[in-house]
Amino acid sequence: MAKRDILSVADFTPDEVEKLVQQTVKTKKDKWPQVLAGKNIALLFEKPSLRTKMSFDLAVRQLGGYAIYMSPDEVGLGTREAVPDVAHVLSRYVQGIVARTFAHKSLETLAAYSTVPVINALSDHEHPCQALADLVTIFEKKGKFKGLTLAYMGDGNNVANSLLLACSMVGINFLIASPEDYSLKDNVLKVANKYAEQSGSQIMLLEEPAMAAKDADIIYTDVWTSMGQEAEHEQRCIAFAKYQVDDKLISYAKKDAILMHPLPAHHGEEVEVGIIDRFRSVIFDQAENRLHFQRTLLAELYK
Repeated sequence: MAKRDILSVADFTPDEVEKLVQQTVKTKKDKWPQVLAGKNIALLFEKPSLRTKMSFDLAVRQLGGYAIYMSPDEVGLGTREAVPDVAHVLSRYVQGIVARTFAHKSLETLAAYSTVPVINALSDHEHPCQALADLVTIFEKKGKFKGLTLAYMGDGNNVANSLLLACSMVGINFLIASPEDYSLKDNVLKVANKYAEQSGSQIMLLEEPAMAAKDADIIYTDVWTSMGQEAEHEQRCIAFAKYQVDDKLISYAKKDAILMHPLPAHHGEEVEVGIIDRFRSVIFDQAENRLHFQRTLLAELYK
């Protein structure tokens, strides 16, 4: 098996993304191939997680493998132990590394020195498994990608980066509404624009949330303050106050629009209290599909 690292959505081709989505939908209830039998996968986490830890742990087990969770205190990635050393050591013990890090650079270094596949389970730059699992949910609910419009409300963060790349690959229009200082970065936009030229999707950066939400098929939001940004919380709450997803904002979207959020949600901040119970939320379908997509991804990497 040739080593293949998955650090970004852009590590796949658009055709591969479509194939992975279709395969995930098809095999959700199938008997899964035991491609990880006799293999160990390290879950190397610098940040705590509910969905990412559970979904990867279960996916590894369902494919016949054994998942070993390593907490921040156990490793001290880049502090107690140099990242290259961690990569070398783990490569002697396991057949794959699923890493959830603060810095994307740590992932790149792990991949550079590891002799086994490294999968990005979240970094400050991207969250590819989340975005690609979200495509599964969108396809299940809408039955297509081409011509749909996703309106993203809030911070141009790691989730937004991966979601932009994923949408632009498959032909979903991506509109983001955010304050100017918190929008998407040029380096991500440059890559996404190339995909959009091929798929026909449109990308728009806006400041007014109502303009982004108008006639949208999907309303998507995420936390205003990510882990590691706690010192900016008060400042961010002020900057993003008008970007809260509430009944008024949703009224601009299509009548059959769905609401998405990668979780955890801060009720009363990016989402109005109770909105996910009153509106057409598919948030918990998203959470479930993390397991199904990551199982498909691992099965593909280790087939």
